[in-house]
Amino acid sequence: MATLSPEQTMLPAVRSFLSSTKQLLIDGEWVDAADGRTFATINPATEEELAQVAQGSATDVDRAVASARRAFEAGSPWSRMTPRERSHLLWRIGDLIDAHAEELAQLESLDNGKRVSSAAGDVSVAAELFRYFAGWATKMEGTSIPMSVPGKEFHAYTRREPIGVVAGIVPWNFPLTMACFKVVPAITAGNTVVLKPAEQTPLTALRLGELLLEAGLPAGVVNVVPGYGDTGAALVDHPDVDKVAFTGSTEVGKKIAAGASRNLKKVSLELGGKAPNIVFADADLDAAVAGAALGGYFNEGQCCVNGSRLYVQRAVFDQVVDGVAAAARAMKVGDGFDPSADMGPLVSAEQHEKVLGYIRGATEAGAVLTAGSAERARDRGYFVDPTLITSVTEQMAVQTDEIFGPVITAIPFDTEDEVVAAANNTVYGLAAGVWSRDLGTAHRVGAKLRAGTVWLNTWHADDVVLPRGGYKQSGWGRELGSFGLDDYTELKTVIAELR
Repeated sequence: MATLSPEQTMLPAVRSFLSSTKQLLIDGEWVDAADGRTFATINPATEEELAQVAQGSATDVDRAVASARRAFEAGSPWSRMTPRERSHLLWRIGDLIDAHAEELAQLESLDNGKRVSSAAGDVSVAAELFRYFAGWATKMEGTSIPMSVPGKEFHAYTRREPIGVVAGIVPWNFPLTMACFKVVPAITAGNTVVLKPAEQTPLTALRLGELLLEAGLPAGVVNVVPGYGDTGAALVDHPDVDKVAFTGSTEVGKKIAAGASRNLKKVSLELGGKAPNIVFADADLDAAVAGAALGGYFNEGQCCVNGSRLYVQRAVFDQVVDGVAAAARAMKVGDGFDPSADMGPLVSAEQHEKVLGYIRGATEAGAVLTAGSAERARDRGYFVDPTLITSVTEQMAVQTDEIFGPVITAIPFDTEDEVVAAANNTVYGLAAGVWSRDLGTAHRVGAKLRAGTVWLNTWHADDVVLPRGGYKQSGWGRELGSFGLDDYTELKTVIAELR
């Protein structure tokens, strides 16, 4: 049976959404950019324009921040909303996302390139984030702390209060989910938000803005301002932004930290990764092979916690490499709307050339392509075949740099101490994994790995209840779980003398 084209399977609601220039959301209204500029967002599977999107400037950032400040200040409808009312609102938004799940998944696939089925999973996570944090809105509690001052009596307690205006700057690999990572805990705590989606993938953030208004979120609580790096820089530099929450590359994260230092606004950062995936000889090798392929090729390799550095104990190295190579060769790359495809395109021409450049550089340095290719996988679209590289040294760029594509490097090891040292020999520390039937080995090695998330005999197992974040240059702070509100609140101590 022939696969239908995206034009044949696209929902009418998606066609309608794409049919007009997408505007900025500021103060509850859809408005053009102040200077009238727009930019094109591109379907990475076809290299064709999807829509024109208003391009926010520093002037538009000023407007959005002013709107968010008004919405935050005492006496506003948002500030008067009770925690229970916020909880109900968050739950309502989650239900709206579910009601429009297929539409959002198609928009995400068109804009990002990922398969519609994968995008549907992302949409489900987005809805669940609203429902999970809805429960926290009524549970932001302080504590009563006894004081010991001779001859006097005091009542001392703490309060958790919102920080203020939050700038959420999000990446293109999980556009809707990452937008919700910033928006949901921020508004749960009572903050207001200016959201800047990645210029490559603005569509689902804008559709989310429509759903927020439909759910009854007061004007100005969440503003959406698409644009390029200068738009994000204007947010970081803005004196009336109280906190920046960023997910993206370590390089950009360093620039944000430097910019935020000028007025000491609060910053949380989830940055790059180069996760080691360690397979011991006693592992369940079928599970380890499947886990290595998932860990390396998930989301077209465009995931900061992917296991891109595969270390395999020498006795089973060839067996594991052969298994991962076979899995890579069996994967079909194709349009995200093609139900037979296992992997979509990369997000952009720039990313496509970057990934292929790393593969070419590795082969020129003497590495071997055990699976995959240094050439584009299709004549049209930003497709890269899933790639496995062997004969790699620890000094090669393909081994040290975050590539953000479907590329796994494989290196043999002999001893536990050797592999732990190699795994930790990176500026990153976002994720890691260990495969061994000996749970003592798995837990012992896992404890030695310097990473914010460590998987044992699995990869990509996750839940919104779990905190995530990184060691070293993989970031500051933690997102989600019970820790997810910490970076969006101020802790106030109140001391009253009792007479």
